[in-house]
Amino acid sequence: MKKEGTLLLSDYAAQIAPTDVLGRSDFSPVLQGLYGEVGGIMTTAKKHVREQSAFPGFRKAAEEEFGDTLWYLAAICRRLDVPLEEVFAEAANHGNFRNVGAASDVMEGAMAYIAVPVAVPVPLDTTLVRLGQSAAALLGSVAPDRAGLVAFARAYLDAMHAAKLAFSDVARGNIRKARGAFLEPGTADLASLDFDRAFGREEQLPREFRIRVNQRGSGKSYLQWNDVFIGDPLTDNIADHDGYRFHDVFHFAYAAILHWSPVIRALIKHKRKSNSRYDEEQDGGRAIVVEEGLTAWIFSKAKELNFFENQKKVSLGILKTIAEFVSGYEVEKCPLKLWERAILDGYAVFRQMKENEGGWIVGNREQRTIAYLPLEPKE
Repeated sequence: MKKEGTLLLSDYAAQIAPTDVLGRSDFSPVLQGLYGEVGGIMTTAKKHVREQSAFPGFRKAAEEEFGDTLWYLAAICRRLDVPLEEVFAEAANHGNFRNVGAASDVMEGAMAYIAVPVAVPVPLDTTLVRLGQSAAALLGSVAPDRAGLVAFARAYLDAMHAAKLAFSDVARGNIRKARGAFLEPGTADLASLDFDRAFGREEQLPREFRIRVNQRGSGKSYLQWNDVFIGDPLTDNIADHDGYRFHDVFHFAYAAILHWSPVIRALIKHKRKSNSRYDEEQDGGRAIVVEEGLTAWIFSKAKELNFFENQKKVSLGILKTIAEFVSGYEVEKCPLKLWERAILDGYAVFRQMKENEGGWIVGNREQRTIAYLPLEPKE
């Protein structure tokens, strides 16, 4: 795996700025957010250092918490019109660091100077206490000032060094997370998220589809595609009749909006068998189980939220869990914002399907849309 190079903090600040939708004149949400994320750092960083390589997930969690804290620090700097890079430059400009020259991978400059700690390594617990104290000082101030930001940034650097994390990994990871969760993907982003365009039509998920869903007197729902029955008749399989018999709507929403659904590929026999790696790793039984398990888990959360009715967002906690579910599969490339759209649009169709006990699922992969149409009137 190729190691990513230097990241300018000015570039980081510019890339995450569009994700800041909080009020620009109100410091309370960002100060409270920063204070809360420092608590997350204390938990994850200690686990990462204590367990080391035994649990690599702790490293990822620690990087994420440091990244979220950096996001809030950048938000505070933005409200004070103080450049983030200047805050960190001042934070590293003291006796605990020395500048080491390095050949730069930034085209505008031949040399880069890296602030390297020179003092005896400070125990992680000590750095975390200082980080917490500096966060509390910011939260307790009437209005944060530059000196308070520099003090916090200094404690942040010390804690990150003690936790044995790379600053560029922290910042880049936060860019991916923040932009993926809060910004609608652009046309260029979506172009690379078509996972089967290079395959023949018989191995693609259909570009457009109309699926007839009909509930019969037995309470079972039946699917038809091109006038052919597909899959098995479904019931809710639970005493609480919650409409899960119509849950295939969600798989079709994934197919239309995410361009991904091992379940639908198996259902319509469009697996990518011409490539054994795709057939086994992306379209095989394990991928199907992951999709079914994820769908059932989201459904359990949706029941608590009235199936997302009148909801315009899906909680970041749910979206982060989804990312963990699909890690290792091609759909992990899809930004969380696209998952949010697939869930909200899929549940909009589901609610109508449940209310009317059937209907048409209309999907368009080119437009990444899913819609509902009622069944034709019975004669």
